Amino acid sequence: MTSLKIEEVKSTERLERIATHSHIRGLGLNDDGTAQDIGGGLVGQCNAREASGIIVDMIKSKKMAGKAVLFAGIPGTGKTALALAISQELGKNVPFCPMVGSEVYSTEIKKTEVLMENFRRAIGLRIREVKEVYEGEVFELKPIESAATSMASVAAGTANATSSISQIIIGLKTNKNKKSLKVEPSTWEQIQKQKIKKGDVVYIEANSGVLRRVGRCDAYSTEYDLESENYVPLPKGNVHKKKEVIQNVTLHDLDIANAKPQGGNELTNFLGNILKSKKTEITEKLRKEINKVVNRYIDQGIAELVPGVLFIDEVHMLDIECFSFLNRALESSLAPNVIFATNRGHCEIRGTHNIRSPHGVPRDLLDRLIIIRTIPYKINEIKSILEIRSKIEKINIDANALDKLAKHGDHTSLRHSVNLLTPSSILAKADYREEINCEDVQESIDLFLDAHESAIKLRQKGAKFLK
Repeated sequence: MTSLKIEEVKSTERLERIATHSHIRGLGLNDDGTAQDIGGGLVGQCNAREASGIIVDMIKSKKMAGKAVLFAGIPGTGKTALALAISQELGKNVPFCPMVGSEVYSTEIKKTEVLMENFRRAIGLRIREVKEVYEGEVFELKPIESAATSMASVAAGTANATSSISQIIIGLKTNKNKKSLKVEPSTWEQIQKQKIKKGDVVYIEANSGVLRRVGRCDAYSTEYDLESENYVPLPKGNVHKKKEVIQNVTLHDLDIANAKPQGGNELTNFLGNILKSKKTEITEKLRKEINKVVNRYIDQGIAELVPGVLFIDEVHMLDIECFSFLNRALESSLAPNVIFATNRGHCEIRGTHNIRSPHGVPRDLLDRLIIIRTIPYKINEIKSILEIRSKIEKINIDANALDKLAKHGDHTSLRHSVNLLTPSSILAKADYREEINCEDVQESIDLFLDAHESAIKLRQKGAKFLK
């Protein structure tokens, strides 16, 4: 078997800052699987959280193949929060790909292509490779200039650092021994780019010559009182050693990196050909080639498949063609764990004429789903959620104002009461107070209408609006 060379593949994971759910840390379950009243940033919804805990166990034991989960409930009952809590429970090494049903409607690429792209974003690949490396703390770092180049530079009155260096001496030490290495001049650029200096812990790959900074040796941890340095212990064993390197990528990362493959089917090409991400369709032929290579390396034990989670919110926005595609995709051997969420009841399936179905999802797909129901929050649960949000947003609110806001949320909606926290805080600061009182809450309620009150006013004065 040819030797593997694992290069860094640029991740195509979409980074999202979801401020509404920034307090979610997990499902908040006890060791026996029962839900705490308040835990992991979640409040109430005990049955739904316990059911989600079972789903997490099924995903971890890889027994969710061909199945999917549907969170069904009225708006503002924590469906998206539960999906994010599941991703927190699974850990950062399990891919989690959130999307909204309306994302599939693009003028650039087909609907099914958008779904396939997100399916492959949610399937991870953990690649292991044993590399020969030199690892240790830098105790010597000395570039050596060539005599001829150095004299020419002096004569010309210039000094080009990189071109005049003939070799670099790097001294590395562990708790067992020391070793001085002579490396090629091109390494100097890596040293300057990573700002490597004496006292840093680095490792150098013997085959490729790639140099990486791990961190600062913890022997220097008392150098400064305030700093953001990452300290690591002094490496153990010999300087020259064999080290297992683990890299996590997704199938979509491999698709993007090999959109224009340059010959050969080896994993080197799949991980090495990095291209700029463009919104373009990836051919089915390329995906089949990638799947073939991935399956071969899985069989050889070099790589491990990590099925992640694809979360499709507002699933009722998909049309009948997308649902047909999902039916087939869920049966694939390379399928992630899929979670749907919807707030619709009995409604028409998009893309059809007068075909109605529960939640706007065809009945044949509903048969594949494990449905978890979310229920409306009670007033004491709304109060607890408001308390958590006020702590996250660093807003001070007195007990009476919190009760008033919770009561308003019970009459209108949880989302509207949470949205009134920040305006109430601004009104309090305008009155030179750090704490929100009942008057600030009432003023916010008077200034900002909720959906129900807005609809009433529209019925009363609807004739004056344009149609």
